Amino acid sequence: MTDQTSTEHRPVLVVDFGAQYAQLIARRVREAGVYSELVPHTITAAEVEAKRPLGIVLSGGPSSVYEEGAPAFDDSVFDLGIPVLGICYGFQVMARALGGTVGNTGDREYGATGATLVGGGGAILGGQPEAQNVWMSHGDAVQQAPEGFEVYARTAVTPVAAFGSAEKKLYGVQWHPEVKHSDHGQRVLENFLHHVAGIPADWTAGNVIAEQIERIREQVGDARVISALSGGVDSAVSTALVHEAIGDQLTAVFVDHGLLRKGEREQVERDYVASTGVKLITVDAADIFLGHLAGVTDPEEKRKIIGREFIRAFEQVQLDLVAEAKASGEKVKFLVQGTLYPDVVESGGGAGTANIKSHHNVGGLPEDLDFELIEPLRALFKDEVRAIGRELGIPEAIVGRQPFPGPGLGIRIVGEVTRERLDVLREADAIAREELTAAGLDQTIWQCPVVLLADVRSVGVQGDGRTYGHPIVLRPVSSEDAMTADWTRVPYEVLAKISNRITNQVPEVNRVVLDVTSKPPGTIEWE
Repeated sequence: MTDQTSTEHRPVLVVDFGAQYAQLIARRVREAGVYSELVPHTITAAEVEAKRPLGIVLSGGPSSVYEEGAPAFDDSVFDLGIPVLGICYGFQVMARALGGTVGNTGDREYGATGATLVGGGGAILGGQPEAQNVWMSHGDAVQQAPEGFEVYARTAVTPVAAFGSAEKKLYGVQWHPEVKHSDHGQRVLENFLHHVAGIPADWTAGNVIAEQIERIREQVGDARVISALSGGVDSAVSTALVHEAIGDQLTAVFVDHGLLRKGEREQVERDYVASTGVKLITVDAADIFLGHLAGVTDPEEKRKIIGREFIRAFEQVQLDLVAEAKASGEKVKFLVQGTLYPDVVESGGGAGTANIKSHHNVGGLPEDLDFELIEPLRALFKDEVRAIGRELGIPEAIVGRQPFPGPGLGIRIVGEVTRERLDVLREADAIAREELTAAGLDQTIWQCPVVLLADVRSVGVQGDGRTYGHPIVLRPVSSEDAMTADWTRVPYEVLAKISNRITNQVPEVNRVVLDVTSKPPGTIEWE
């Protein structure tokens, strides 16, 4: 979905002013059944027009609109006749550009704040309770609305907490409707999208599948396609979607690098193939990968080795398939990847973003790899991918599984990766997954990395004897898009059961610890 503007789904543009919630706004728009795209605040009015958006949402941001160096915006966008909703900083940008007044009142509002609607609340707040709780995060405030705009809400310290012009279809709120702490936040967004901008709620899994099938068929023609299938959600759904479009023109390649979790190879070879009918080739490359990882402890070096060897294993399959296709007069031209929208953003694909770490699906392929890429999920968030997977009939055990990194258990062992250490981690990971599932926590926890501190030993007592074993770290986190995360408050009795089983059933482990760090400052994975 790299160019959604060419389809019937014209986008709503979410303008990013550096807010931690910019991606969340884009997701909330999609939850309302409307396609959205993130764009930088440096976008020009001409560039906006070229995208033919049905609406624009201006995000929040950490700056003051009147400070030197604050994120700027092309004010002529407000003259294009496109409906615009400003949020927090975006609300203040709109106010200032249209002749209103923004300043520092000396009063700050952070967190839950009581707001009172004025004059019925207008098109975006109408029908909501007059008094409600909203989530604020600002030190500046709109002191006077632009001429011709009506004030729709206020708080104890903010006289203009929401405003709008029905004639111009320009609206704004000081609070963050995209976070669940705002009582009626999603309704604010839906009122803007459906009532102000008049956009139908037709961004659905079924429509995405139909559009992608048409695109893939047009792109591929009669060529052969190969797909890198890891067994994770992203590659499983992208492979199934392409198979739905072109059938046996697709061959899926599953590289077993020896870094998989317990039972994953069997799950892919049995359940996934049975449900999709995909033609699968499995490459057993564990010895090769472990040989190259011997003695390596640096996390980024591990990632690079695993990525490099994955490509080499994949290239060998490519050569075999190309030779086979050549004999029959066909071409192998395309490679399927399960790249998602957050992958693109976190790998530096968005304006003003930092490259946090290398993603195996983004920018990790050699320049001379002779393939054109098919990335049918590139514009989607994880929850949308899962919905598409369910629509395609992929087993819930695969489509509902927690995210798992491409380098596998190789980056969940802090220290050198060996066959013995992998066996220890596999058993501990399997126990943790079993107990979390049994406790009904799979929908609560976004991801629970189980980490082996291989270079750390701790003293313990097991079987009436002194032991010197490894610690295991549990890292349960809750998140909506993996860009930010908080540690999940797993019930003590579940943690106790996991700890008891691991220390009793995995002899090399004598201590289980819990990671209670949010993201930021810590990433979800340890390496």
